Formats: sequence, C-alpha cells, structure tokens
Amino acid sequence: MRSEMVADFEAFATEAAVVSVTLPRISERRMELYAAATQIYQAMQYVDRAGKQSLLKYSYAEFLDNLGALKGVAREEPRAATTTLRFTLSAVSPIAVGIPLNTRASAGQIFFRTTEYAEVPIGEMTVDVPAECTITGTDGNGFAVGELSNLADPIPRVESVSNITESAGGAERESDESYAERIYLAPSGYSTAGPEAGYIFHAKKYSTAIGDVVATSDQAAGEVDILFLMADGATPGEEMIHGLQDYLRDGNIRPMTDLVTISAPEEVTYTVELTYYINRSASAQAVAIQAAVKVAVQDYLIWQRTIGRDINPSKLTNLVMSAGAKRVEIISPTFTAVERTEVSAILGEATVNYGGLEDD
Repeated sequence: MRSEMVADFEAFATEAAVVSVTLPRISERRMELYAAATQIYQAMQYVDRAGKQSLLKYSYAEFLDNLGALKGVAREEPRAATTTLRFTLSAVSPIAVGIPLNTRASAGQIFFRTTEYAEVPIGEMTVDVPAECTITGTDGNGFAVGELSNLADPIPRVESVSNITESAGGAERESDESYAERIYLAPSGYSTAGPEAGYIFHAKKYSTAIGDVVATSDQAAGEVDILFLMADGATPGEEMIHGLQDYLRDGNIRPMTDLVTISAPEEVTYTVELTYYINRSASAQAVAIQAAVKVAVQDYLIWQRTIGRDINPSKLTNLVMSAGAKRVEIISPTFTAVERTEVSAILGEATVNYGGLEDD
C-alpha cells in the first residue's frame, strides 16, 4: 500500500510538472502518504474480514453464531459428565428406601448428583440411579467404575454408593471447528436421520464430546450401525453409547423403520518404532528439531485415530521430515488396510530413536 501510494503520487506529480518527481525517504510528503497508507490498509483489512465472515470456511466466534442462526443451528453450551450410581443398603429393609433427587457422591473435589428420585424396593439391596457432575466441562470425565464412592449426603439405611459406569459426556463450550462442521451438515438434519449425513449430524448434535462418527447400513434394509469416537480420540464408554442410543431413538429423529445400533468401532492395533537423522548443517537447530519430531509423532497418532483410515507409515514419514529430519527409517507400522467400521489404535508407547547428525 505504501509503495503504491508513493508511486502514484510520483507519477501524478511528474505528469503535472512535466519533470521527473521522486520523493526522498525523508520527504515530509512520503511520511504523510505512509500515515494515510496505514489507515487505508487497516480499513481494507476490515472490509476483507467482513466479507469473509459470510463464508463458513472463514467465520469464527460470534460471526459463526450468526451463520448458524440462519440454519437454525445453535452452538452447544458446556455439558456435565454423566454416570450411573448404585446405592447399596446395609441390610434388607422392611420399607422402601428413597434416594432423593440431587443426592451427591464424590471422588475428591468432584461431585456427582442424582438427576431423579429413586427407591430401593422392599426386599432389595440396591438401586441404580442416573447422575451428572455438578460442574460442566471435561473435569467430570474418566472416573473409573467404583471411583465415585464417597456419599456426600448420607441417607438412613444406605451403606455405600459407587458408580457402575465410567463417567463420560462432559464437554466444554463447542469449538468453532465443531460448530462449523455441524452447520455444514445442518441441511441433512432438516428431516429425519435417514440419510448417512443425517445420522452423523444428529450424533454430533447429541454432544460436542463426540468426535468421529460413521453411519453404515451394509446389511438388511432398515438396519443402521452408528460407530463413533470421542473428540479426543478415546473409545466411548457405556454411558455415552447408551446416551446416544436413547437420543437417536427419538421419534422425531429416527425413521420408524430403522433399527439403530450404537457401538464403538473395532480396533486394529499397531506399533510405532522409528529412527531419524538430522543434517549436520542443521546442527545448531538439532535440539529444536528433536522437539519438533516428538510433536510430529504425536500429530501422527492423532491423525491416524480416524474410523476407516488405513494405517499409513508414509504419513508418519512426511510429518517427521516436515519437522526437520533429514531421513527417517520406519520399522513399524507397516501399511495396513482398515475396514470402514474399524479404527487403528497404538499398542504401547511410540519408540522414537534419534540416530544423530549426518552429512548433507
């Protein structure tokens, strides 16, 4: 912008004066043009951004919210993790024992509360009650079976409490990336979930904690299999699978003729072992390159964790080379075809060996 404005000024001044006019670098006129160029450049940036905010590819934050509103898709707010709590009596009771709504169980500083009233029937010892974390977000995820064992609100005749499913489903406020994908899929959700994209749209709408989703119907007509992973690549637990199953059974989502089965994909295991070398001419950056290679390997593990994606060592080579390595010797994995309903899973830890410096 500065160069163009100075060049235009010199061209017009030369034409008017009929002699060559050149602005010195210390010219007051040049400084005036530079100051104006700064303001004009900023204005052009605002115009460029304003235009791009009407496009899903570039939109973000509140601009993206407005695009979503045009298709009736709202950003998902934070959600609390859920689990199922089992309350156990100290002895068989001659009367029904009530478990009040909002009865809390905890593990450390994280509390879960029951979401409905329940009773231990006469003659029974236990009752299972759905519960959710008292805080939203991912902090309530991942409590293993039996870990929520502290009864924060004592109940007469109740001896103990314990979660019988791993807690899951907690999610932060939906990210721009996830929200943009749902807006893109929104037209598929205008009717029931019959089309493949429709089931994917509704599965992702259920929870932002859900990541990769695949819908297949390779068997009898009307039978649909939904396979999914969590947003962080983890295998979904029973709580998330049953929750999504119940959600998709809604008569306004599932066609009456569809039998929908929800599950985690089958895993195909692989290992990672490699040795890489760095150019001797890049020895000054060797430490930084080694750190970048470690990040590249982790990026590969994340990239690989996609349903139906073949185990591809060429991608690993590409990422490590892009991180600055001169060459890479991949011992494992080897290329392995993965079915559409399967997902790769690393076995153990990645072994990354640094072979040292080599001549260019």
